[in-house]
Amino acid sequence: MASYREIAINGLWKNNPGLVQLLGLCPLLGVSNSVVNALGMAIATALVLACSNAAVALIRRQVTDAVRLPAFVMIIAALTTCIELLMQAFTYELYQILGIFIPLITTNCIILGRAEAFAAKNSVGHAAFDGLMMGTGFGLVLLAIGAVRELLGTGALLANMHLLFGPIAANWQLVMFADYQGFLLAILPPGAFLVLGLLIALKNRIDALVAERAKAAQPEAEPAASRRVRVTGVIE
Repeated sequence: MASYREIAINGLWKNNPGLVQLLGLCPLLGVSNSVVNALGMAIATALVLACSNAAVALIRRQVTDAVRLPAFVMIIAALTTCIELLMQAFTYELYQILGIFIPLITTNCIILGRAEAFAAKNSVGHAAFDGLMMGTGFGLVLLAIGAVRELLGTGALLANMHLLFGPIAANWQLVMFADYQGFLLAILPPGAFLVLGLLIALKNRIDALVAERAKAAQPEAEPAASRRVRVTGVIE
């Protein structure tokens, strides 16, 4: 069984859903045109992931193989509905902006994949922590894409944060470039693909540098000493 440290590293970096597994790309690219949209989707996805993993781990010994996947889908759908109702009650405007992407959490490959590959084989604590770390890793990628696209597209950051946090966040917007005309490509779907590709390339480069540094730090193996064998007598 993997340790909590290994689970955290896998979810946040080594096996990140957005940068390594490339799962859940529909919401990753569809709602990441601003920080508030990305954060709302990230929180919703992380909550469903953590809770669904815990629920699947609880019933893993009672559910037969014949109904395992339908049971998992029902759990994920029920939790997604709860998140949807909560957003309708407390962040209705943001819920309208995110639209169909909230119900589509039910079919997100990350959630069903972790339920089948990890939660169905591990304890409740490990499964819940795995869901939280995978959701956090996915959310961080969402936030990075949203921040870059919002900054390049509008010249500002943290606009409309009141949609998620209420009136207290009405003045959180940071104008980074005055009189900025905007870069339309950044907030259109092609901009999401470009930013995601750059993030994947950056991660791969960091991994390569870390591997090179680790290899250089290892002591070189000493060559085996040559041995002279003296042969006496006649060899026919």
